[in-house]
Amino acid sequence: MPCPSRSDELVFFVNGRKVIFSLTAPLPVRLTGTKYACGRGGCGACTVMVSKRDPVSQKIRHFSVTACLVPICSLYGAAVTTVEGVGSIKTRLHPVQERLAKSHGTQCGFCTPGMVMSMYALLRNHPQPSEEQLLAALGGNLCRCTGYRPILESGKTFCSESNGCQQKGTGKCCLNQGENDSASLDRKSDICTELFANEEFQPLDPTQELIFPPELLRMAENPEKRTLTFRGERVTWISPGTLKDLLELKVKYRDAPLIMGNTSLGPAMKSQGRFHPILLSPARISELSVVSKTSDGLTIGAGCSLAQVNDILAESISELPEEKTQTYRALLKHLKSLAGQQIRNMASLGGHIISRHCYSDLNPILTVGNTTLNLISEKGTRQIPLSEHFLAGLASADLKPGEILESVYIPHSRKWEFVSAFRQAECQQNALADVNTGMRVLFRDGTDTVEDLSIAYGGVGAATVSAQKSCQQLLGRRWDELLLDEACRLLLDEVSLPGWAPGGRVEFRRTLVVSFFFKFYLEVLQELKKGVEQFPGTCRSPEISDGFLNALEDFPVTIPQGVQRYQSVDSHQPLQDPVGRPIMHLSGLKHATGEAIFCDDIPMVDKELCMALVTSTRAHAKIISIDLSEALELPGVVDVVRAEDIPGTNGAEGDKLLAVDEVLCVGQIICAVVAETDVQAKRASEKIKITYEELEPVIVTIEVSRHWVSMMTCKILSPFAGVLSMAQMQVQSVASLSGLGNVALPCRPQTQLGSHAAKALVLGISICHRCSPKKQKKKKKKKKVPL
Repeated sequence: MPCPSRSDELVFFVNGRKVIFSLTAPLPVRLTGTKYACGRGGCGACTVMVSKRDPVSQKIRHFSVTACLVPICSLYGAAVTTVEGVGSIKTRLHPVQERLAKSHGTQCGFCTPGMVMSMYALLRNHPQPSEEQLLAALGGNLCRCTGYRPILESGKTFCSESNGCQQKGTGKCCLNQGENDSASLDRKSDICTELFANEEFQPLDPTQELIFPPELLRMAENPEKRTLTFRGERVTWISPGTLKDLLELKVKYRDAPLIMGNTSLGPAMKSQGRFHPILLSPARISELSVVSKTSDGLTIGAGCSLAQVNDILAESISELPEEKTQTYRALLKHLKSLAGQQIRNMASLGGHIISRHCYSDLNPILTVGNTTLNLISEKGTRQIPLSEHFLAGLASADLKPGEILESVYIPHSRKWEFVSAFRQAECQQNALADVNTGMRVLFRDGTDTVEDLSIAYGGVGAATVSAQKSCQQLLGRRWDELLLDEACRLLLDEVSLPGWAPGGRVEFRRTLVVSFFFKFYLEVLQELKKGVEQFPGTCRSPEISDGFLNALEDFPVTIPQGVQRYQSVDSHQPLQDPVGRPIMHLSGLKHATGEAIFCDDIPMVDKELCMALVTSTRAHAKIISIDLSEALELPGVVDVVRAEDIPGTNGAEGDKLLAVDEVLCVGQIICAVVAETDVQAKRASEKIKITYEELEPVIVTIEVSRHWVSMMTCKILSPFAGVLSMAQMQVQSVASLSGLGNVALPCRPQTQLGSHAAKALVLGISICHRCSPKKQKKKKKKKKVPL
């Protein structure tokens, strides 16, 4: 594929300093405060703040992003603020950094810079946030050691008002127990709950923050209309300035993906090895961010971020009557729990739809809401419905070559039309849903007779699944228990999940399919009941029993409440004596400013090399050959270390450092690539080709596992030690692959074992011939060794 030969200069600002960057040279900024952890935008350790001028509203937007997913070329014309730019122990601490450290919100400190930047970005937009806004801002940040209570407590000091203990004033608060008891009052004088003093914190002064660079403001007011090209070692980034140029480039580079937030393409390139030599960035095209409102619906530009979509929907809901906002309310409900705040700030609406992930939270709702996709190409415009066929990628319902998604039209809901959305995930925030759904029903005016019904599920197939057949059979039916029973039966038949379905937990997910419809049935009954009260002449609906009413309640997302109580320090204790005092972590301030040095932050020394491990992709196989030729040809690669290159011993017998001839598990280390940089080493490790020969047993189902258990029982009964050794190996393999736990082998492998001992081995129970039931009758003191 031909590429433009020239390369433009990349201009952006970091912590108030201008950076002019060429992709062929090293980045002239070395800041180590931002931490790299998951690499997929899921943990928030690499959070930074990006500031840009919105081309539509003409206002400066400050938003948090996960730096691990932000392509550097996307920063053209942007200002980046890292934790070093917020404050420093050498100059001046920012109130966010000070309060997080003094509130004991840091332990190892690795996630702390990300926490600081999420709260800092929140305060740049809302100097006095609510507790709900604070919780949402930190929803994309994970902490693995400190615990979230002290982190949230530090953030609550900025909130306009803190609700405090929900039991306070009710007599049920643990701090109010026995408050009228004199003995209790004496004890209370010795108990303290204050871990920090608010009056010691410096106030937040928004006027002291970094301003948006005037140079970038001038660039935004007079935007560059020509196409910008940034050439790297392997990839060329093309950023057109007009919609016309984008459409021409899309025709020229048909296989080149459009990249906005990089929240879908980025993880795929890192984890799945996808590679695109040409990337097209439509970020500078204002037409893709236009929002228009009509009397019939809402049109949102495909380039709008999910966070912007959230604000757009919230504004429409506040302006329109409730009957017209059913679809918008369902979308808004799922947007609040979709990923973390950083991902919602980055991901675009168009990218979310076009990615067509099976776990998408929005596509099922958009599908049942009769959403229309507005496409554009050099040949003109056309509209297609966002249907099951489009989400399945069928050619007849998909984008044609050269087409892009310009905007998304979401119609208003109608009177007697109800839309709901449900999702079930491992946690309420920042987690993919096991199953999600969008459901819509339209009734004939003033009745409970179904005129139209749409149901779509995510997480139950390779793409969003629409239950069209079930919905068709329910048309014309009354909304009663007979319909409920029939609908559950039809849905289970149509939305089928085989036992080997990816993701497992098939029965649980099948249960969710009907459980969600049951909740929808109850919600609609409630709405119909309200309609009867407003319009007495309408048809009455069945009553809902009190036992089912709690199914309509969503679990509230509230700020966790907690109190730490400790004994007060004696007034005569010297101030320099720290025992019993809530002392701040000695490195807490360095953690909060990013000045604490971790292993990855240590600068490279001269001639330092990096290593990337090559691991087995087979569970039990013989290594036939290892082809290193392609890896060794890559630039920067120094060598590939194999078992024969290790001087001395390659580990102990049965515990080799590098595999020799055979691998016993997925992930076992086979060799290691040594290169000049970490990127070069990882890239070369992917080029090493290993040929395997599968070895028995290959156990992928419970049935095969049972077959091998019966075979091993026979082999264990053999009097030959060699055969028994093979049985031991197979038992160990079966137990580990079947998830049955570790296996403790018999203390005397050369002794014959009974079948009960063989079964015990498979079940992970440590047992030997001396611990058999027969021996225990004679020696009652002998007991089975516990698991």
